[in-house]
This record gives sequence, structure tokens and C-alpha cells, in this order.
Amino acid sequence: MTTATYSSNDRLWSVLCHLSFFFGVGVLAFVLPLVLYLVMKRDSPFITHHAREALNFHLSLLLYGIICIPLCIIVIGAIGYVVIGLIGLICAIVAAVRASQGVYYEYPMTIRFVRQ
Repeated sequence: MTTATYSSNDRLWSVLCHLSFFFGVGVLAFVLPLVLYLVMKRDSPFITHHAREALNFHLSLLLYGIICIPLCIIVIGAIGYVVIGLIGLICAIVAAVRASQGVYYEYPMTIRFVRQ
């Protein structure tokens, strides 16, 4: 994790990428990180990194949720949804705090769908 001085605007957009988790793990959670990733790709490596991390995290949570659907038949899926929700909540808050501090943060247990 590298710490550097970034503008408050860069940190704000990075924090909002991570907090988009609270819009739900549906389409709305993906829109802000995806748009910022595509628009800021050349302008701000800090925002691009956080947008990419948030997007990968949301996609990973979506995949984990889909995997839990057939597991609901044997009750493990319901427990999986609770665990996914708690991990998502905690990790999104930690990532937002790290982004506000100007730190490059990487989510744990995330599949890297979107790369450089």
C-alpha cells in the first residue's frame, strides 16, 4: 500500500466508488465505478485504481451470490448470503477509509476481472 498526496477531488471520487456498494449489488453498484474507470483512465491513476478495485469487488460479490443460489436448497446458501453481505459491508467501509487517506487499497478475495 502506497501513501501519497492526492487532491481532495481524487480522494472523494475514490471513496464514492467504494461506497457505491450501498446502492446494492445490482446495476447501480456497478455504474459509478465503471464510468469513473472508463472516464478517468488517462487522467488519474488513483481514481482508476480504486474504480477498478471497486468494480472487481462488486463483480466478485455478484458471482459469489450466484453460486449461493443452488446452495440455498441445503441452507448453506442462506448462510453464504449473510457472510457475503457482512464481508461486503466491512470491506467497502475499510476501502473507503483507505481511499480517503490516499492509500492504494486492494480488496481481499477478489477476482481480477478488470485489469490495467
